[in-house]
Amino acid sequence: MTNSSSLLQNDNSLDIETLGPAKIDSPLLGKIGADKENIAWEAFTSDSQRILQDASLASVERYGHEQQVPASFEQAGARRKIYFDPSKARAAILTAGGLCPGLNDVIRSLVMTLYYRYRVQNIQGIRYGYQGLIPNYGHALIELNPATVSEIHQFGGTILGSSRGNQPIDEVVDSLERLNMNILFCIGGDGTLKGALAVSEEIRKRGLKISVIGIPKTIDNDISLVSRSFGFETAVAVATEVIRSAHTEALGAPWGVGLVKLMGRDSGFIAATAALARGDANFVLIPEIDFDVDGPGALLDRLYKRLASRGHAVIVVAEGAGQKFFAQEPAEKDASGNILHKDIGAFLTDRVRKYFREKAQDLNLKYIDPSYIIRSAPANSTDQVFCSFLGQKAAHAAMAGKTNCLIGQWNDHFVHVPIAMAIKERKKVDPMGELWNSVLERTGQPTLTAARKF
Repeated sequence: MTNSSSLLQNDNSLDIETLGPAKIDSPLLGKIGADKENIAWEAFTSDSQRILQDASLASVERYGHEQQVPASFEQAGARRKIYFDPSKARAAILTAGGLCPGLNDVIRSLVMTLYYRYRVQNIQGIRYGYQGLIPNYGHALIELNPATVSEIHQFGGTILGSSRGNQPIDEVVDSLERLNMNILFCIGGDGTLKGALAVSEEIRKRGLKISVIGIPKTIDNDISLVSRSFGFETAVAVATEVIRSAHTEALGAPWGVGLVKLMGRDSGFIAATAALARGDANFVLIPEIDFDVDGPGALLDRLYKRLASRGHAVIVVAEGAGQKFFAQEPAEKDASGNILHKDIGAFLTDRVRKYFREKAQDLNLKYIDPSYIIRSAPANSTDQVFCSFLGQKAAHAAMAGKTNCLIGQWNDHFVHVPIAMAIKERKKVDPMGELWNSVLERTGQPTLTAARKF
């Protein structure tokens, strides 16, 4: 991943907003760990507990000599004193953006923690993302309680539905006021979190006491200052099986090629990690690494030599790779303002087939795009556990009056991250980092730029 230290400074940029002093004893007191109060006290997390951004010894020495405190995150967890009175609190949950394994698991965890741990009785599901808070769409709320969410973790997708597109922020906050909501949980990626930030700012302008907590959802694992996002483990697991199938198809025919397109709009974490896990890929193409198609040493030349010597090959490409080949085509955007990348998978399929036709060489190419199968899959057990923790930590943050922050994981700890910092830039695969170098070692992939002779 990229080095995010440029985002972090020894100032208050990582401080977490609160709605006000937390004065109410948490209903969890005496229920965490054991019934003795002194043991329960130790199980709570204090605002002063911090997680270093850079956990290396070098960072400690660097700051230590200067008598400064290294950049650090506020640790997530239950607080002994909370801000909202559970008997009167009203919470809302929405999911927005594309589907991702684990959405229902996060919803379930939020509801179970709020209902059983804090005794919050009024929890509403907002239908179809921010659309559900705009009256003109007419989407009804869904009452959420343990009965309505008891089985949802067994299914992919989201019971709340999802949508893309910007909605009028003033109307969103108007609806929250009309509904007397105290807490809004926003589960989504970059666009959803930008919306949550705008909602938080409008709430602050109006002087309202509404907590806005984000739970980062990006199957591409590309949110900055979040070491891992939910659904990524499941996506890699399914993608690994797809690569295995592509390898089997390639082996089953002379001059066989399996071409797999995986998700990764701007970051190639799924393609790189799945290729590393499976070991069957020979060429891995991601947005962060330049490559050429034509010329000596470029992809087609290398592919031909691979097939001539071994008889089969597997190519794994992230959806955002190779967009330079479409530079002359007009750019399009989706409803959320994201650039719609051109189909690199179809492009490569056509170019490979054309190249081998010109060489009068038979070719057996199988093109596989499992994107919608992966995003709609139920979460695997690893992601299910992770989603449960995310929902619990988000509920704790909201009840303590935290706002304008998201729940992330850093250095194996759950932390509070200011939304503005997390959306400042996208996390990307480091071309000089351990992940990409491991992929190169695993695949034996050479440089694929025509400028370099071999």
